[in-house]
Amino acid sequence: MVHEELFARLNEVGYKNWLKAGYCLLKVRDGLCGFADNEMRSFHNTVVRNNTVLRRGQQCRSNCRPRGNQFQSACPVCSEWQREILRHHTKPSSMINWGNCRTWLWPTEHWELAKAFMPRGLADANRAEHCDAAALLNLLHFCDHFSFINQGLVTEVIRCRNELMHSCEMQVSDQWMGRFQKSLWQLLIQLHHVPEVAAAGQQIREMLSVNLSVHVPGVDSVDGHEIEGVAIESVSQWETELLRESLKDLLNNDLVPVDLKKVQAFHRFLSGHKDLEEQFKTELQSMQVLEEKLQLSLNSKES
Repeated sequence: MVHEELFARLNEVGYKNWLKAGYCLLKVRDGLCGFADNEMRSFHNTVVRNNTVLRRGQQCRSNCRPRGNQFQSACPVCSEWQREILRHHTKPSSMINWGNCRTWLWPTEHWELAKAFMPRGLADANRAEHCDAAALLNLLHFCDHFSFINQGLVTEVIRCRNELMHSCEMQVSDQWMGRFQKSLWQLLIQLHHVPEVAAAGQQIREMLSVNLSVHVPGVDSVDGHEIEGVAIESVSQWETELLRESLKDLLNNDLVPVDLKKVQAFHRFLSGHKDLEEQFKTELQSMQVLEEKLQLSLNSKES
């Protein structure tokens, strides 16, 4: 059976919850893409219209570039765009990920403006469709153009998303799922007038009502008998996408240092399933090298 190991994982309640919650976030991303893109195009136009310097339509002529997360503009155009970003950032004193942006394109590309309000690592995300749910939710939270949305709800969904993606055991409880669903529904209701968000909400509702568990001969504790109307290939695809996102979060979190125990737990999970071990062969090799470096660093501190 091609997907036998995945079938077995789907009979673990905590993992099944993790997958379902992850699927919900994928649908949130799909629902928000067009909305965020349209809103940022409108925001870009408004910023230009209300700023006498930017209204002249001048371009960067000094080849301005961020250096990592630092940005010292060499021209008045980019300096003015930087001031506008800080003026519209809900937390301008926090770390701004200038390295996300091709700053010289701010006068013409609205999505380069959007990326200044997002987590790092999005330099190559040149369109809304290239961004994950975390990026789009952070945009809604940190750009004051979206102040018409209840920011407490956005913050709660971001918190749930981070808890999910930072769970190296890939397990969440039924109680956690209940809290997550409530927060998610409340946010989606705020945007129910957006057709794509409404469609995503319907897909989320359908997924949460499905029992993903299946019967696998020789596997105990089966709590279901079939996947109701969901192609196993689709489940496998979004499992892979979620695991990659979780791994990216673990290794590229600029707020906290990489945790050796979490890396080891993730490594054990992937290598403990033959299908995932094969699929993530390259990542496992990189994790092994990282584990050795972290262990050496830990040993040197203790000696």
